[in-house]
Amino acid sequence: MDASDSPAADAPDAAGPADRSPGPATGPADGPADGPATGPARDREHDRDRDRDPDGMLAEQLLRLTRRLHRIQSRQLEPIGITPAQFRLLRTVASYDAAPRMADLAQRLDVVPRAVTTLVDALEASGRVRRAPDPDSRRVVRIRITDEGRATLRSLRNARRAAAEEILAPLTAEQREVLGGLLSALVDGMPERHC
Repeated sequence: MDASDSPAADAPDAAGPADRSPGPATGPADGPADGPATGPARDREHDRDRDRDPDGMLAEQLLRLTRRLHRIQSRQLEPIGITPAQFRLLRTVASYDAAPRMADLAQRLDVVPRAVTTLVDALEASGRVRRAPDPDSRRVVRIRITDEGRATLRSLRNARRAAAEEILAPLTAEQREVLGGLLSALVDGMPERHC
């Protein structure tokens, strides 16, 4: 469902070379001479790649940033005992005026119904949501958020703000505003997916 649920998001090297400070080139103990470039050589190689495929490099940077954000958010959510995917589902359930059906949640989250069932099972076991029969059809199940779920959402919003502050710390207020505008343009400009 979320990138953070993928093993790649938690892999030690998922952050990529640009997230590590280039160290000085060292001798043979570091491996074969024809191995990956390090230090200034790696920086020159990175610049050449950017010149050849600027859109590809930008996409790679966005992917690395997304992975880093998910790692930070997962760390913030761990003490609350909820995963980012469960948080997303809980937030989605709370956004409805009337209790949604499982199919509504699957469509809103753009996932298969089986994925929603797994998440609802976990949230129900922790007392954050409950299944309720639809008054108009006994075959339809609706998902209601509980008081425990609402309390969890309040805690999660604080954790989310802390995660955002950590990742945005290098930016000034003006840079954050520009970034927000650029991200809005990207999100608003994405075509609707029809699965």
